[in-house]
Amino acid sequence: MRALVWHGKKDIRYDTVPDPRIEDERDAIVKVTSCAICGSYLHLYDGFIPTMKHGDILGHEFMGEVMEVAPGARKNLKVGDRVVVPFTIFCGECEQCRKGNFSVCERSNRGKDLADKAFGHATAGLFGYSHLTGGYPGGQAEYVRVPYADCTHIKVPPNNLTDDQLLFLGDIFPTGWQAVVQSELKPGETVAIWGAGPVGQMCVRSALLLGAGQVICIDHVPERLSMAQAGGAIPINLEQESVVERLNDLTDGRGPERCIDAVGMEAHASATLDAVYDRAKQAVMLESDRPHVLREMAYVCRPAGSLSVPGVYGGLIDKFPFGMVMQKGLTIRTGQTHVNRWTDDLLRRIEDGQIDPSFVITHRVTLEDGPAMYKTFRDKEDGCIKVVLKPH
Repeated sequence: MRALVWHGKKDIRYDTVPDPRIEDERDAIVKVTSCAICGSYLHLYDGFIPTMKHGDILGHEFMGEVMEVAPGARKNLKVGDRVVVPFTIFCGECEQCRKGNFSVCERSNRGKDLADKAFGHATAGLFGYSHLTGGYPGGQAEYVRVPYADCTHIKVPPNNLTDDQLLFLGDIFPTGWQAVVQSELKPGETVAIWGAGPVGQMCVRSALLLGAGQVICIDHVPERLSMAQAGGAIPINLEQESVVERLNDLTDGRGPERCIDAVGMEAHASATLDAVYDRAKQAVMLESDRPHVLREMAYVCRPAGSLSVPGVYGGLIDKFPFGMVMQKGLTIRTGQTHVNRWTDDLLRRIEDGQIDPSFVITHRVTLEDGPAMYKTFRDKEDGCIKVVLKPH
């Protein structure tokens, strides 16, 4: 089969690779009908996530048709089922899964020994996202093996909904939703969202659906800010105005109650002293992540407010003002998304017409065009916000 394969920093190729096969009694093989490039994959493209290996198949946003089902998965799946596959692989049986904490499943990470050393405790296996999370082949491919397939799927009910409407149930829609929910938003409060990429866009819509009184979105790319504004957010262009001053103006000097980092480890602020410091330390490998957004959120957040972090961080940050966080009584909530905790509700909202997640798609191309689209997406060229790939 054909797939998008990682060969090093900024080196993604459309390769021929072996077809996946059943390896465990709970496996299934899925023919991929749609997949996407997630913003978190830019960290792989830029070489910031460790333990990637030459030949790793990328992709954790995908859906398709079940082609083969092992005996242990047949109670919940059958050949021909149409499924969205969440990026978090989970067993459904361990203590964390029973609590609904699917992204920290205790069994699915087959790179557990490595992850234990890196994180203290292993988290769940993820598709196509380094050997710290199991080294599982991803879904930017014609076919994919789904482990624990009896649990790790979202079955699409018989309806007329398209792949474009459903695909993002596997990652960015529940990621944006969880980011808002874990911020403990109360109706009428102000939410400030850093980053107007795909997850930031889902945060904007989720915050409004959950009753925010005011949603503010911070970025520097005009097309992204226009999309956020179209969704009901007040845009702030960080290259044209002071984020701190504008947020104070919009909140009568009190600051937003809820702040969301939908940027992660590669914050692109360039005109601030701390951003220059981060890039210098990163260049000599004394810091792995650029936490400008985290610092800014801690500074502007209203006392007793919260910082929610769906953005991916990979290692070490420096000069984070933890004294400020403690003195102001701020709550920090983070984590990969517990996708299936939210999907019944979110699927119903799509079916009811409350939201159509396909609004975020700007580019639809073949899988073969994927390597070039990684660069287009990374460099925010051609108004690119979200890319959907078609393998067949």
